[in-house]
This record gives sequence, structure tokens and C-alpha cells, in this order.
Amino acid sequence: MTVCMGLLSCVAALTAWVVIADAKELSITTIKQEPYTMSKGSELEGYCIDLISELSTKLGFKYKLHLVKDNRYGSIDSSGNWNGMIGEVVRGEADLAVAPLTLTAVREQFVDMTTPFMQTGIGFILHKDVASEESTFSFLSPFSTEMWIGVLIAFLLTGLCIYLVGRISPTEWAEPDTDEHSFTLLHSFWYITGALTLQGAGPHPKALSGRVVSAIWWIFAVLLLASYFGNFHSMLHSNSKHISIKSFEDLANQDVIDYGTVEAGSTMLFFKNSNNPVYRRIYERMERKKSYVSSMEEGVRRTQEGNFAFIGEAVSLDLAVARYCKLTRSQEVISMRAYSIAAPLGSPLVKNLTNAILQLSESGELTYLRDKWWASSCVSADGAHVSEALLPHDLRGLFLLLGLGLGVGLLLALLELLSRARHQAKDGKKSCCSVLTSELNQRFGSRGESAEQDSSDKSKA
Repeated sequence: MTVCMGLLSCVAALTAWVVIADAKELSITTIKQEPYTMSKGSELEGYCIDLISELSTKLGFKYKLHLVKDNRYGSIDSSGNWNGMIGEVVRGEADLAVAPLTLTAVREQFVDMTTPFMQTGIGFILHKDVASEESTFSFLSPFSTEMWIGVLIAFLLTGLCIYLVGRISPTEWAEPDTDEHSFTLLHSFWYITGALTLQGAGPHPKALSGRVVSAIWWIFAVLLLASYFGNFHSMLHSNSKHISIKSFEDLANQDVIDYGTVEAGSTMLFFKNSNNPVYRRIYERMERKKSYVSSMEEGVRRTQEGNFAFIGEAVSLDLAVARYCKLTRSQEVISMRAYSIAAPLGSPLVKNLTNAILQLSESGELTYLRDKWWASSCVSADGAHVSEALLPHDLRGLFLLLGLGLGVGLLLALLELLSRARHQAKDGKKSCCSVLTSELNQRFGSRGESAEQDSSDKSKA
């Protein structure tokens, strides 16, 4: 039984190949849309033209291309008649429809469609100037939120480190019993705040440990300020701005700009048939304002003029963004779908075309064609690049330098105190640990215990 089924499959495939090979010339309909199909003089070029050429080479058929008469992909009217490329295939005016034709359940009922040759989804494009949002706190934009948190943590740790070094180092506080401590916690934070304003605030550290911490903080502050003002200047003079409308929910919740999609296309049908309340609101507003466009070219043109967002398939929108520098695509992509080749119901071409498309995908040819026709030509006249808020990892070297400096400063302060304790222990014939403990108690507020210990030592003597 298995052998019979295998033989039947081989016979069917061979029959389909013979039908393709014996065909005099296949009639293929397509639609003019950059970069799938474009005019070059009297000839056509583009992604779909290259795809047809590769398929004809693999399957050995000849073909004749023509553009669809009504410049539509294909939708069904109330009387059950199809227009566009799907209509030509259904009526027998074309053997194949090769274009960015979305695979849908409705189309699958009237035509056979091959395995997809490209995956995409629904997004929208905006003009950057229209989509920008001016913020009252734009002076914070050079650094990201994570970066500001990192700077705050660095500020607190450095102030605490200066305070500890001032307490531990004998050079900074020689006699805890009689001398006043100059580096209080308040003065420590005031001192590093002065460094951030490039002014400084005395008194300055006298010990080597304090000077190391101070020098590292000054280096950190100068480089941090240079990074801040450099990125701030770049943002002020950059043509690109922050996008405030990033999702379809943002689009539905605003009334500043209109939006629309290709009339009677698969994208419009998605919003029409969706049960998602956000997508339903988008469809109802498009219906109310009649903001549909007749083609993608019209949608891109209206978006370039401003005050309009064009909703379409992301892979096509990416090309528009690559061609026109003033446009930007939404980060959100919904309703993943695919592009396929359409053929009449029961056509023997579909099986062989599906196999050929899979072979092209596995060999990387489809990826090569995508990279070839979607290459970006968007280059600003002044070569300006997009300025974004700096993240902590952008200045991780600077934070590591600060952390290393703080660690070295604390270590030096402890060594200074240990050296003093050893000398006192040697002179007083005491253990180094007891002297070191007494010094730490005096420096961090336990003076009563230290005094009692000293009186106890004197009574024993």
C-alpha cells in the first residue's frame, strides 16, 4: 500500500512537471509596487520579477508578464465577483498572480495558493516631525532612566566613601578625642557636589587615600558631564526626535493625526473582522472619516506630507522607511501573515511551485533577494545619525574606573590606620588588634567604651 501511494505521488508530480514543461507560455499577472515590481524603461524589475525568473529556471517554463488592469490585489464584492489579480486568476485571464499577495482564508476558497515566499505583519508609518513629542523635562533625555539611577548610586557611594576615608585615615583625623572631624557626612556630599559643578568645595582631603578618591571622582564627573553635554547638543541639532506614538493603542487614543490603509485590502479586512476593542476603534474611525487610500504609493505620499499615518504590511513599510528618511515605522507589528503565489483552483502548478519556493528558501536565495531589494538608500544630507539616550553600558568603563578608585581609596585608608596602630602598639607594648579596635571605636562614635578601656589599663598598671 505504501509503495502504491509513493508511485501515485511520483506520477502526480511527473504529470504536473510535464504540464508546466509543455505549456507554451504562462500568463502571469502582477502589480506595480516598489520594490516587488517596478518599471525600468520598457521592462519590469524588482523582487517578484527576480522570483519569477528563479522559478522559471528551476521548473523550465516560459511566461509572459502583464500588470493588473485595475491596480488592485483582489477583493470580493457583495455580488461575489472578484477584482484585481485574484479576479484575473479566477476568470482564467492569468495562470498565476505573483505579487505581495497576502494569504487569507477568503482567497484560499477561490484560488490555490503556494507556500509563502515571505513573512510579514501589520504596522504603520509616521512622519517623524508629526510623531515627535516635546517634553518639559527634555534636559533629562541625554541619559536613560537606568543611567540616571546609576549616576545617583555612584553619587551616594562616593559621598559615603569620602566620609569613611575621612574617619578612618589618621592623616585626615589624627586625634579623635580632641580634634573636630572635617569630613562629616553632609560635607562629604557637599564636596562631591562641588566637583559636579566643576567648582570644588573645601576643605580638600590631605591623606593619600582621600586624594585618590577625590581625583577619581573628579575624573568621573568631568567625563560624565562631557558625555551629557555632547549627547544633549547632538539631540538638539538632530533631525530625528523621540517617537511618542509607538503602538496601535497609542494611535487609537490620539486625535492629532488621521490614519488609514488600502481600501478593501487584507489589512482593512483584518481590522474590520477583529474582536480586539483597540483594532475595532481604529476601523470605526477609518470608516467614519473615510481615510482609506487607493494604493500604498498614495499612503506613503500622504504620510510624507504629514499629519497622516499609513497602516500596511511591515515588510512594505520597511522599504518606504529605507527610501524616505523622514518616515519611521512603528515598533509594534501585529497579525503575522505571509505572501504567496495564487493559481486557479486545482492547478497542477501549485505543488511544483511550492517545492521550488522551499528550495529557494533553503538555499538562501530568498534571503539574498530580500537584502538586494530592501537595501537602504536613506542617507541624510549632513550625515547626521540618530541620537539616543545613553545607557549604563555605554559608559560602563567610567563606572568601573570609579568603583576601582573607591575601593583603592578605602584600602589605602585602612592601611594608614593599620600602620598607625602598629606604631602605637609597639610603643605602648600592646597587641596591634587591641589598638586597632580602640582606634576604630574612637573614630566611629564608641568613645565611652574606649575611655573605660584606657582607665582599666591604667588601674592594672
